[in-house]
Amino acid sequence: MKPGAAAHAPRLDAITGLRWWAAFAVFGYHMLVFAPLSPAVNGLLRLGDYGVAFFFVLSGFVLTYSYRSKTAKSTFYWRRFARIYPLHFVTLLLAIPVFYSFTPDPADWWVKPVNIGILLLSVVLLQGWSRDPAILFSGNPAAWTLTVEAFFYALHPFLARGLTRVSRRGALVAASIVAAVTIGMRVVIFLDPVGWVAQLPLPILRVNEFLLGMCLAWAFRHGWRVAVHPGWAAGGIGAVGVAFVLTGRLAPGSPPATVVGMLLPAAMVLLFGLLIVSTSTYEVGGRVRWMRWRPLVTLGQWSFAFYLIHATVIYSALAVFGFQSARWANLLWFVALLIITIAGSAALHLWLERPVESRMRAWEVVVRERRRTRRAARNADRPVVEVIAERE
Repeated sequence: MKPGAAAHAPRLDAITGLRWWAAFAVFGYHMLVFAPLSPAVNGLLRLGDYGVAFFFVLSGFVLTYSYRSKTAKSTFYWRRFARIYPLHFVTLLLAIPVFYSFTPDPADWWVKPVNIGILLLSVVLLQGWSRDPAILFSGNPAAWTLTVEAFFYALHPFLARGLTRVSRRGALVAASIVAAVTIGMRVVIFLDPVGWVAQLPLPILRVNEFLLGMCLAWAFRHGWRVAVHPGWAAGGIGAVGVAFVLTGRLAPGSPPATVVGMLLPAAMVLLFGLLIVSTSTYEVGGRVRWMRWRPLVTLGQWSFAFYLIHATVIYSALAVFGFQSARWANLLWFVALLIITIAGSAALHLWLERPVESRMRAWEVVVRERRRTRRAARNADRPVVEVIAERE
């Protein structure tokens, strides 16, 4: 088997476990609208929004790690549709009563008047191409990321084919270029937050994160490994976050605070890439057994459903109980809503996401085999010369 082939690529269960921590971070970020804690802790929780960037890097890595050049584009696209759309559609229906009203001027700030045209953009996953909050966060507000993912999916077969032409060194060079672009873009956005770069549609603005994951995965498939323990990569992420909070609180506007704030987004993206590769390195070496702990992997498998319903659960609590003033007692709300969201995500994964995806993938196999059978039957009735000429 040639280098980079994925036919016998080992499963990366530890990576699945990492998905849970990213989803949990986003949950903590959104809990601030309902039940904040102390100011210092709230500052760290606000960084949970970067869990989305982790998902984008991870998406590029996982899709490229498992990429097979013989898989037809139609098959790839159908499998991606089966993976995300059924759950997206159901969670969109669950979100509409929480985030929409037929009243022209809803009393709650997060509730919007019903607009069928905008909702239809959410149905077909186009809302993320707008920077207007009423459109970007329409339908299920967490689902704007699926617009970005859908764009990544559209690009992936073509980008992956390009990667197949480069070596491990070429993939690392490409990853270095993407990293440099990531840093440059974030510096430009920090210095000019209303400039044209900052106003790019999010699928375009975030494609570098997906590309970074792809390049790292291709190098990894070609045998590249990093001798960095995943704990150090995770610690680096934590250290950057703490530095951002501390400099912002203790020395706001100072040069250190400015530098940390300017480089924070890019540093997070690059550290996410390091965490993914280091975890993969240690897993294929059999050295991260605790990260493959079955309950953690299970939570990772539920994380997509968890992500898509967590905002609906949080804002439902906000509608019923009202905003909770910042205090440590709000940890009880964290625990309660976390349990409810996990239970809901487990039900959605076990009774909807997994069985529907499996059935849709099976349909695709049946349809493909029927087409192959019909094609073979047609060719059997034609002269061999014509069949060969058509293939050429």
